[in-house]
Amino acid sequence: MADRSSLAALVGRLDGARVLCVGDAMLDRFVLGAVDRVSPEAPIPVLRVEREHAVLGGAANVVRNLAALGVHARFVGVVGDDAAGAEVMSQLAEQPHAEPSLVISPGRRTTIKERFVAGAQQLLRADREASAPLSAEAERALLSHIGKVEGALALSDYGKGVLSDAVLGGAIAAARGLPIVVDPKGADFRRYRGATVVTPNRKELGLASGMPVASDADVLAAARRISETCGIANVLVTLSEHGMMLVPGGAAAVSTHLPAEAREVFDVSGAGDTVVAALTAGLAAGIPLIDAARLANVAAGVVVGKAGTAVAHPDEILHALHAQELMGGEAKVLGLHAALDRIAQWRLKGQKIGFTNGCFDLLHPGHVSLLAQARGACDRLVVGLNSDDSVRRLKGKGRPVQPEAARAVVLASLQSVDMVVVFAEDTPIELIKAIRPDLLVKGADYTVETVVGADVVQSYGGKVLLADILPGHSTSATIKKLGR
Repeated sequence: MADRSSLAALVGRLDGARVLCVGDAMLDRFVLGAVDRVSPEAPIPVLRVEREHAVLGGAANVVRNLAALGVHARFVGVVGDDAAGAEVMSQLAEQPHAEPSLVISPGRRTTIKERFVAGAQQLLRADREASAPLSAEAERALLSHIGKVEGALALSDYGKGVLSDAVLGGAIAAARGLPIVVDPKGADFRRYRGATVVTPNRKELGLASGMPVASDADVLAAARRISETCGIANVLVTLSEHGMMLVPGGAAAVSTHLPAEAREVFDVSGAGDTVVAALTAGLAAGIPLIDAARLANVAAGVVVGKAGTAVAHPDEILHALHAQELMGGEAKVLGLHAALDRIAQWRLKGQKIGFTNGCFDLLHPGHVSLLAQARGACDRLVVGLNSDDSVRRLKGKGRPVQPEAARAVVLASLQSVDMVVVFAEDTPIELIKAIRPDLLVKGADYTVETVVGADVVQSYGGKVLLADILPGHSTSATIKKLGR
């Protein structure tokens, strides 16, 4: 079993792995707002709706998670001939590395899970779904799409009728000799005979085994019962805040308990999909089962710290693996994808995002003062940091004095800084356009007209702040004194 550093080295192997995912496609809708009064008609909260959005759900969310990991994911599923089905197809088409092969079933409703959320609190979930068996025609079309399986097979069963016995049998037969991961549903796991690993939660394990699952010993016994009676090689039980337990088949096999990785639980929606995606991706990449399970556990810890149905990017998994080694126990230095995800979570909490940028080659009191002023005017401060090549082009030969990794770590150690994003361009304009900060901060030696990105920020109602300059401090002057 790899240690955390060795596990981090395995993350890069996920990129380019190949997975076939078969299962129930859904659409997850989120209606977000605030509650500040109770209805006079009934003792219920009144949600003042502020925004709505929809993301892929169910097996389609497994594909979304696979794509985020850099996996080439083929997806075979069914949608209805309706607006939700069209939206599922449209969003799948936007996923990098994804190859959807969807059967459109006339008269069948595409499943929608709609969540009403106030702040961080989910108030209600409303489901619109069809769980009737597929028509014979749709089933034949689905089986014809499965074809040759490469890498690994993920079966995402939400009990909506797509994974019939015939479809399960056809998919498992097509993947024989390759890793097969099943997110199961229902009381009869014998339907998944031949699977490499199933991933039930505690409740699903109890239902399928007919045994108690209150304690770790109970979970172990129930998982072994499933393995013995259902022809399944391994069972990975997800235990919510208690992490996971991997139980290999055979009474003599040693089980492994994986503690929960989440530092902050914001929303558990879709976490099971992330586990299936990361586990299958790991096995498709040739990573041993125990290490693939550990990666899946870390990925799940990433997504439960986000709002809504989310994904875990490779750089987020790496930061989570290295988190204990970073100052303050939090990974503040992020790539753009991970940065945008975290900023989205901050915004869902109603927080104001500030942005400033610079080379920050030799950090001095003037820098510290500017950053403190910037942080005092917003809830979260993002710092754009020029890469080494960018500094070299702007400042000339001999710069930077400190490499970008060192400059980023020093900035991240400051309490006033919530995030550092390195950018390679000469100006931060593309980064500003991507982040869309509420507040853009530069020193008072600029004017609003000369601040890069000021026009962009002001175009959508954002503000520009010119922070006071602390006199007597200059990186260039300090370097000159040192004779460089």
